[in-house]
Amino acid sequence: MNELHFAYKLRQHLNGGLHDLPAETVGRLQEARRRALARQKVAVSQSVLAGAGNFLQHHFDNLRLKQVGLALAVALGVTTYTFWYADQSIADLEVVDSALLADDLPIAAFTDKGFNAWLKSSAPQ
Repeated sequence: MNELHFAYKLRQHLNGGLHDLPAETVGRLQEARRRALARQKVAVSQSVLAGAGNFLQHHFDNLRLKQVGLALAVALGVTTYTFWYADQSIADLEVVDSALLADDLPIAAFTDKGFNAWLKSSAPQ
């Protein structure tokens, strides 16, 4: 006998015994069922974005001010380093460009294959 068949038989037996119960007991059972259904939680469907927002809000509410400050300081440090490094790279290129523009080289020197190697070897370190 599988579970579904057992549940069917059990329901039939309980329903059959329902007619033998006194009216007062049936009334109390109906009232208890009504109260239980009133207290039952109803599943609410929500979108995926609402679930993600709820997750983020729950986790950010538990953060302390020091943790948020530390995260902002790290982000500020990384951003500052990135801009400084880009500025240094531009400054290095400016030095090479200025040296090339100030020098009286013929156009053919710029197309020479060895010129690029000379630039790399003579660039200030």
